Amino acid sequence: MAGKKYDVFNGDADGICALHQLRLADPCDAELVTGVKRDIKLLAKLGGIENAALTVLDISMNSNMEPLQTLLSSCTVFYVDHHFAGDIPNSANLTAHIDPSPDVCTSLIVDRILGGKFSAWAVVAAFGDNLHDAARKVAAGLALAEDEVLRLRELGELMNYNGYGKTMADLHFTPQELYLAVKPYADPFEFCARSTIPAALREGFNDDFAKARAVLPLHDTEHGRIYQFPGQPWARRVAGVFSNEKAREMENKAHALMVDNNDGTLMVSVRAPLNRRQGADNLCLSFPTGGGRAGAAGINALPLDQVDKFFESFSEVFSG
Repeated sequence: MAGKKYDVFNGDADGICALHQLRLADPCDAELVTGVKRDIKLLAKLGGIENAALTVLDISMNSNMEPLQTLLSSCTVFYVDHHFAGDIPNSANLTAHIDPSPDVCTSLIVDRILGGKFSAWAVVAAFGDNLHDAARKVAAGLALAEDEVLRLRELGELMNYNGYGKTMADLHFTPQELYLAVKPYADPFEFCARSTIPAALREGFNDDFAKARAVLPLHDTEHGRIYQFPGQPWARRVAGVFSNEKAREMENKAHALMVDNNDGTLMVSVRAPLNRRQGADNLCLSFPTGGGRAGAAGINALPLDQVDKFFESFSEVFSG
């Protein structure tokens, strides 16, 4: 039934590594559909597509339900994700592997599906998603030396850092460019040795992070810390990795980072306490443009007049 093929994937480390694993196992020519990390309603970009085969990775099914229902009328869809899915459609055209567990990312689900064929890339993705315990658990099965584990961690964090921005212009490399760069490499260590991209991302990351680390918390209590960055490209790029670092710094606290969108709204990244990965999704879903998972979630455009409400809700959710 299906004709043209589309690979639809989130533009962060997890989405890229999930697709990379699948295409190492099953190469095919497909049109790439992606965006910045926060651009999750990717199926809306496929309006009018019929009789196609879609692989959809690391974007919430719940956030894409309407276009998914339309696509399923004539297209086959292979869907892998770890975000809140809502009611999964009952369709013979849909194959869904959904696991919203807080210690799972899409690449780890793909790793299961493939029986561990390309687990090193799943380790990269898990580190990029701040799932360090899960990443190390998989890495232990690969008998890697500690310096090798740390190299995979850095690669995952750099790839994840590259996905953050308001538009593609904020990124050092588009997700398509980054995916095509890793595509020839079954071994992430070979990619790091041969490609110039990791070094370029490392330089950009170090410059951005120097600015970020100079920012003090706007709100600091026993339950959590909230930071605010200006509406600058460096701030948008470093938002995710900064939030992850702060979460690891104090594992018993929740964290939020607000970045000015320069349009009367704020982009918000939320991390639940690492020792209790619950609540981030419920907090963000209570605001328009919010979404995510229990351990990490966000709001794309929080109106300035709802900031006080967000502070109150943040305290309520994470003080329990």
